[in-house]
Amino acid sequence: MNVEPPIQAKLLQLAAVDAELTRIAHRRTVLPEQQEVARLEGERNKHKDAAVAVEIVLDDLDRDIRKLEGEIDAVRKREERDRGMLTAGSVGAKQLSEIQHELGSLERRRGVLEDELLEVMERREASASDHDHAGARLSKTEEELADAQRVRDEALADLDVAQGRCADDRSKLLGLFPAELLGVYDKQRAERGVGAALLQARKCGACRIELDRGEIARIAKTAPEVVVRCPECGAVLVRTKESGL
Repeated sequence: MNVEPPIQAKLLQLAAVDAELTRIAHRRTVLPEQQEVARLEGERNKHKDAAVAVEIVLDDLDRDIRKLEGEIDAVRKREERDRGMLTAGSVGAKQLSEIQHELGSLERRRGVLEDELLEVMERREASASDHDHAGARLSKTEEELADAQRVRDEALADLDVAQGRCADDRSKLLGLFPAELLGVYDKQRAERGVGAALLQARKCGACRIELDRGEIARIAKTAPEVVVRCPECGAVLVRTKESGL
């Protein structure tokens, strides 16, 4: 394939643009700002789960409190009924003894229930404090996440600008090359990552391997318009005064 040396030299510009596009694509996958967003999303989810877990505990404790309050209320009503019967004086001696015994049992039962209620209410107070703490941590993390997302979006916008600029540069360069040369370049780039490179100080700029004397001698004898390729990696070798031929 014969291509004028100035056109071959333009391949170095195209290769530089493509290398920058590759770096931009890679940076998108390892963007520190995105990693920070992912970390904070994990923190937010952890704090959200903790808050939900405490809410479940609070719901259970509220249900226990309502149950105990209902039982205490039922015992008190039974006590009031029994005291009412005693006050009325309308019961016999045997029934009076039974009512008095029942009142004693009800008072003891109410005492046990009230102690249980106090314990549950103390546990609820502690859980409510945990819930407030979890909510505060969640709110703080969500604020940090919003800031991180903004910084991430700004970084992505910068990458979009850089990518757009490179795409424009590449589009302008493409029209300079014969279709056959461009086909070779694109195929090589797809297979090995680099389509063309400078032959500098007898080294291929793509694979960085120094060519042996025989290969250098062969290339030196090749006409400037003939497209040569690296015998090691296949990249198109662009020859200049720096090639050491």
